[in-house]
Amino acid sequence: MSTHFEARIEPLDGKLPKVTYHWDPETDILSVACKGTGKATSFNGTVDLEGNDGSFVVIDVASGCLRGVDVVTWPDDIRTREQLAAPAPAKDARVVFPPRKAQPAVAAVEVDTPLTVEKNQAESVLHIRVGRQRPATVVRVADRLLVEVDKSSRLAGLWFLDVPPFPNVEATA
Repeated sequence: MSTHFEARIEPLDGKLPKVTYHWDPETDILSVACKGTGKATSFNGTVDLEGNDGSFVVIDVASGCLRGVDVVTWPDDIRTREQLAAPAPAKDARVVFPPRKAQPAVAAVEVDTPLTVEKNQAESVLHIRVGRQRPATVVRVADRLLVEVDKSSRLAGLWFLDVPPFPNVEATA
């Protein structure tokens, strides 16, 4: 177990992947899938972000590239912001998770880290902060997905944009 996981920003090869969102109404799990991720030769498996409050976010990695995210258990610390605007990305890029030198064959990595969620009033913009707040470079890795990487090349956050409403919520007219 570690408290951070390396994430490198690399040039995008090809088109920006497309994101699809899926809510599981019975479990509250939000699944984010990226279609059309690039090919790199690197880590295959999952990065499991585990908050000390029982929160659990799983990042699906294929050939080193982020292929999807599942918010399995939401953090206790969820803050609704009146105006939560996604930051302007520095560039379109891909984030590559390199294999760990100590355990290159390991397909699942667990990272113990505080997780915080910020959301706008409509819950269409969600920001998952990984660890403490710190300066980070924001890159667009898919049409509706931004990733924050700090100066030490560690994952600092995820931004989900244009998230559809949770299916059980009654629409108010």
